[in-house]
Amino acid sequence: MGKKRGQKYEQIIDAAVKVIAENGYYHSQVSKIAKEAGVADGTIYLYFKNKEDILISLFEEKMGHFVEKIKEKMKDEPSVEKKLLILIEMHFMQLEMDHDLAIVTQLELRQSNISVRHKVNEVLKGYLTLVDSVLKEGTETGVFEEGLDHRIARQLIFGAIDEVVTNWVMKDHRYALAPLAETIHYMLLKGLSKNN
Repeated sequence: MGKKRGQKYEQIIDAAVKVIAENGYYHSQVSKIAKEAGVADGTIYLYFKNKEDILISLFEEKMGHFVEKIKEKMKDEPSVEKKLLILIEMHFMQLEMDHDLAIVTQLELRQSNISVRHKVNEVLKGYLTLVDSVLKEGTETGVFEEGLDHRIARQLIFGAIDEVVTNWVMKDHRYALAPLAETIHYMLLKGLSKNN
């Protein structure tokens, strides 16, 4: 059975992002999330099983929208190099526009228990599949090295993007994140390209 959706569901998700970013996951009681969302405590349980379910759902929801936006922007782009840049830029822009979400994804999701981490990895598969599609296209079109290990290349791309965002969060968003996309793009392309 699918989750119950609707305006209150969205309100609870957005409230959870704010409350968890401000208080940390372990100090974010369901009652605080309910208060921020402007709903009764009991209403939360009409949509979510518990606090862990809220955390996973917010990641699923935000990551799902995020992947769809990137796919949409890449759709009519013929250049694989430009597709990689779109991926990096949109990742940075999305989190730069939502500091609370950046704190939750870069810090709070990683401090959670093992069952949450497994579920987070499941949600990440959609994003990683998108990275794989860029790598596959790049290899097939001769832009990237023929014998490129896609699994390692995917880890390097995701790892580089993720580390830059984490560093930005740890430094309290003191500088602009989006302008770093071109430098990361250049360095990754140098490593992936056939003619580097």
